Amino acid sequence: MTSLTRRKMLKAMATVPAVLPALGAAGAVIGMPHIARAAEFDLKYGNNLPLSHPLNVRAQEAAERIAKESNGKVSVKIFPNNQLGGDTDMLSQVRSGGLTFFTPSALVIATLVPVAAINAVGFAFSDYDQVWKAMDGKLGAHVREAISKVGLYAFEKMWDNGFRQMTSGDKAINSAADMNGLKIRVPVSPLSISMFKGLGAAPASLQFSEVYSSLQTRIVDAQENPLPIIQVAKLYEVQKFCSLSNHIWDGFWFIANGRAWKGLPADMQTVVATAINDAGMAQRGDIKALNASVRADLESKGLAFNQPSPDSFRAKLREAGFYGEWKGRFGDEAWGLLEEAVGKLA
Repeated sequence: MTSLTRRKMLKAMATVPAVLPALGAAGAVIGMPHIARAAEFDLKYGNNLPLSHPLNVRAQEAAERIAKESNGKVSVKIFPNNQLGGDTDMLSQVRSGGLTFFTPSALVIATLVPVAAINAVGFAFSDYDQVWKAMDGKLGAHVREAISKVGLYAFEKMWDNGFRQMTSGDKAINSAADMNGLKIRVPVSPLSISMFKGLGAAPASLQFSEVYSSLQTRIVDAQENPLPIIQVAKLYEVQKFCSLSNHIWDGFWFIANGRAWKGLPADMQTVVATAINDAGMAQRGDIKALNASVRADLESKGLAFNQPSPDSFRAKLREAGFYGEWKGRFGDEAWGLLEEAVGKLA
């Protein structure tokens, strides 16, 4: 795997951020066309990101490796940038077999497999060590098993979509007390809305296209997103502070249609799985490097950073019954596996 340059990754994020809605522009189909014509297995992979995004760069490397190591028997064509439809469309296609592979975020696949949203529990993960301990370990295995029950196959390694951080205009968010009455924009997600209400904030679900103007006109006072999105959307122009809260981590599950996966010979399954999992590990490093460079850029533009302890936020959510409610929704087994990685929550 080759490393990605900072310029290349920043260009990628400036094109279409990972968590932004699709802009509808079609990118090129990429793969190994000269090999694909003679391939025994022609596989299609769709996603909602631009060609230059680290996820697609690493996926293309995996496709080339698969073609080589399968001696041309397996071809993977990549359809980026929502060419095959939005997330809901592609999830439907991968279930029906019209699409072989898809990389939904955990919150997207949670519409089909509710327990898949467990990685987005508020203030569960303090850092990446805890994330990968859980998602590469027992909790990830539990979610993969649940995914398998709806006719899909989830590869072992999740791909990274980053931690979400909070920005504000009037004062830095240093503890849960600073959340009281705070008008904060959040995505349309029951889990996110529940969390911010539990913290005493006044969450407002707005489309991302409305975030800048809403902050500018003070309809809302704060927002939360991964650092690259804060940079690309120029939210530093209408916000003064960034609290590295790591309040939600989200990732991509690399999933396959179950029938198509079982239709591959065992040796070809090994080739494909090894290439995809290795590519996912490399993509994690790309995102980590990108976040570090983005923070430096945002600081140079005047955004002031602080890193609050998660303790007061967790205590407030516990007091509000947030963890107890979602433990009930996710079930004792899944919740217990989460707490093995992060410590006691509920």
